[in-house]
Amino acid sequence: MSLLSYTNTALGGIRVLDLTSVVFGPYASQILADYGADVVKIESPAGDSTRNTGPAIETGLSAIFLGINRNKRSVVLDLKQESARNALLTLVDQADVFMHSIRPQKMARLGLDPETLCARNPRLIYAGLHGFGNGGAYEGHPAYDDTIQGLSGVADIVRRQTGTPRYLPTIAADKTCGLIAAHAILAALFQRERSGQGQFVEIPMFESMTSYMLVEHLYGKHLPATGEAAGYPRILTPWRKPYQTADGYICIMPYTDTHWKRFFEGNGQAALAADPRFTSISARTRHIDQLYEIAGTTMLQRSTQEWLDFCAQNEIPATRVNSLEDLDQDEHLRSVNFFVEMQDDHDNTYRFTRNPVVMEKSRVPPTMPPRLGEHTQEILLQSGLSQARIDQMLQTGAAGRAQATQAAHAISIKEEQ
Repeated sequence: MSLLSYTNTALGGIRVLDLTSVVFGPYASQILADYGADVVKIESPAGDSTRNTGPAIETGLSAIFLGINRNKRSVVLDLKQESARNALLTLVDQADVFMHSIRPQKMARLGLDPETLCARNPRLIYAGLHGFGNGGAYEGHPAYDDTIQGLSGVADIVRRQTGTPRYLPTIAADKTCGLIAAHAILAALFQRERSGQGQFVEIPMFESMTSYMLVEHLYGKHLPATGEAAGYPRILTPWRKPYQTADGYICIMPYTDTHWKRFFEGNGQAALAADPRFTSISARTRHIDQLYEIAGTTMLQRSTQEWLDFCAQNEIPATRVNSLEDLDQDEHLRSVNFFVEMQDDHDNTYRFTRNPVVMEKSRVPPTMPPRLGEHTQEILLQSGLSQARIDQMLQTGAAGRAQATQAAHAISIKEEQ
C-alpha cells in the first residue's frame, strides 16, 4: 500500500519534506509518518550517515537507520546543483511541512531560508531543527547529542549522583528534542487549519533539552528569595536505583504517605512509619538519602519474587528489571503486539517496534525504511517534472536513485501474538 493512500489517517494528505539526518530530525519525522503523513526524506548522494551505523543485511539499511526511518520515502538530490535546488522548490510548492537540521547559514546560502520558502508557499510550515536558537550567543554552532547533554546539565546530574560526569547511555537529547519538534510541527499545522497561514517554527536543541531538564531540577531556583539550590534531591540521591534483593534486583517506588506506612509496617519497622522524617512528602524529600538507604538495606532481606508479591498485596508500585534482551519477550509488550516483523522479497526479515500510540480511527501499518533514492523518480514525476528532465538530472548526478535490483519493499508484516 502506498503511503499516499493513507487519506483516512490523522495526518493523511499532509506532505512533509524532511531534510534532516542522524537522529533528532528523523525521529521527529518518523512520528509524523506514524500518524499518516507522507514523509519524503531528501538525502544527499551520500545518504544519511545513520544508513551505515550498526549491523546491516543490506548496505544502507543499518540498524540505527531502521529505528528512525520507517514509513518514509527517499529522494536523492545534490543541492549543490541548481537543477536539484529547482526540483526541490517544485516539491516545496506542493508541501505542507519543510523541516531541516542543517545550520541556518548554509540554508540561506542555498536559497532555502524560511523567508524565501514561506514567501513562495504561504501555507508552508517551515521547521528549523537547530542546535541553538537564532539570535543567541551560540547561534549557528554545530550540536550533537553528547554536546547538548553536557551543556544542558545532564552530565552534571549524573555527576551529582555517581561522582563522575557522564552522558546518559541513550541518545537522550536527540530523542527528547525530536519529540518536541514533532509536537511543535503538529501545533503549527493545527493553527494553519484555522488561520490558513503557515509559519516558521524553530526547535533549538539546547533550549529544548534545558527546558526538559529543569522541569524538576530548577527546583529551589524557582524561588530566588529562599536561597535554595537547583536540583531535585529525590532524583539526585545515589540511593535512587534498582534495589538489590536476596537474589537479584527490583524497581520499587513507595511514594505516597500510605505507601511508606505499609512498607515500614509490613517489614516490622513500625517506629519508622511514625518517624517525623518520613511521615510526609516534604519531610521525606529533606531526608531522602537516609530514607532510601534504609529501604535499600531492607530490600536485601527477601527475594525479588517475594518483594513483588509483597508490593502487589500492599499496592506499592514495583517491577522487575528488564534487560534489553528481555524486552522483546516481555509478556505485556507481546500481548499488545508491540514488535512487528517485515520480510522483503529477498526473504530478509526485519524487526521493528510499532508506533506506541494507538488511535481508534487512524491506523498506519509500519513499512520498511526506504533505500537511498528508492522513490526519486516516482516523486519527481508526481511533482510534475518531465521524464526528460529527470533523466538529465540523473545523468548529471543532481538526482540519484536506487538500482532496480534494490527497489524491493517490504511485502509482509507479521504482528507477534
